Amino acid sequence: MSFCYKTAIIWQVVGYVFLIAKIVIPIILIILGMVDLGKAVISSDDKAISKAAKSLLMRTIAAIAIFFIPTIIKVAFEFVAGFNEDMKNDAQNCIDCLTSPNGSCDTSYEGEVFPT
Repeated sequence: MSFCYKTAIIWQVVGYVFLIAKIVIPIILIILGMVDLGKAVISSDDKAISKAAKSLLMRTIAAIAIFFIPTIIKVAFEFVAGFNEDMKNDAQNCIDCLTSPNGSCDTSYEGEVFPT
């Protein structure tokens, strides 16, 4: 057992935070963009409409980018695990806990995480 197995509960909590953020943040960004665009359309100001449309586009891009966070994390852990063959299984547990916290995350370690 190594670092990722010992700290799997922490990685799992972070994974749940990412899971919630992947759902909530895009919804908030898109709703805020639509509200801004609606206000601009009601005001009938062409400059405000184009500014709000650009803002909505940027928020939509940010909302889509949030879905790529787990992929970026997976690539980073696989890159680090690639240096040492012994680290591959350990890093895979970190990846599982971060990207799929309610799935195949192994949280069975019951010893001290940081022994004194």
